[in-house]
Amino acid sequence: MPRRPPAVSRLAAALAACVLAAGTLAACARKDDRRYTVGFAQMESNNPWRLAQTASLKQEAAKRGYGLVVTDALGQTPKQVNDVEDLIARRVQVILLAPREYRGLVTALDEARDAHIPVILVDREAAGVPGRDYVTFLGSNFVEQGRRAAEWLARATDGTATVVELTGTAGSSVAADRAKGFREELAKHPGMRVVASQTGDFARARGQEVMQNLAQSLGTGFTAVYAHNDEMALGAIQALKAAGRVPGKDVTVVSIDGEKAALEAIGRGELGATVESNPRFGPLAFETVEQVRRGEAVPPKKLVTDRFFDKSNAGRFVGEAY
Repeated sequence: MPRRPPAVSRLAAALAACVLAAGTLAACARKDDRRYTVGFAQMESNNPWRLAQTASLKQEAAKRGYGLVVTDALGQTPKQVNDVEDLIARRVQVILLAPREYRGLVTALDEARDAHIPVILVDREAAGVPGRDYVTFLGSNFVEQGRRAAEWLARATDGTATVVELTGTAGSSVAADRAKGFREELAKHPGMRVVASQTGDFARARGQEVMQNLAQSLGTGFTAVYAHNDEMALGAIQALKAAGRVPGKDVTVVSIDGEKAALEAIGRGELGATVESNPRFGPLAFETVEQVRRGEAVPPKKLVTDRFFDKSNAGRFVGEAY
């Protein structure tokens, strides 16, 4: 892919002394600018989770006195690569990156590394080596999220269920990990099996469409739905009701994220449970930015702690949900 020579090469030249002296990616954030500016390459802004994440980063940036430049890839990996290149050209000091795909951001990471701009991965992983291609990954244990969803579903169905799985964006680390954890736990329960697995691309409308098609083709041949996020679960619930099935009675639904609409659906008895995936990365992200700014060593991963919501506690947390 063609580079953007003028901006990138000038930036690389300006930072050459830092690279030679520090020897690490994390230590090369510039400290001489009057206003320290961070770039955030968001993958999309079409759902409550992404909106809450961006809002959290904006709030924390303002609180700490940082400039923040936000881009939106609109769910398109090539655009996200271009967005990172634009942030490099704008001479931001650090880039926060929420990768749409695991392998699709290699070029972007290469360009940032060549420009000696530290990249912090936020909420999704990308191909590369921490400390070389990016500083660290901030996010949840997605395998554990899938495992917890399966564990709850096994208890709720007495270990007997035929499951439809609605998966997230193809090629994303989070979709692969949530599927992996779910299947690893499901393997412990011989009476449970996945009878269909299709992507809903983490979108409510797409999840509803896929569930509608599966309800037509499978009929009553499934008794549970595992959705990789709440948005798809909420779409699936609408499709199930349209097909004459009763979510929470005929079909047990479990998902991941913990958004407000999901907690409300738990209160109505339509959604059984949701594993939290906290979108409020602002404090952790800027704590890490400041570590980078000070030239401190940063671990290759920083994992957040996620809660679990079901009928026993969902009502207590609706007010603080996003």
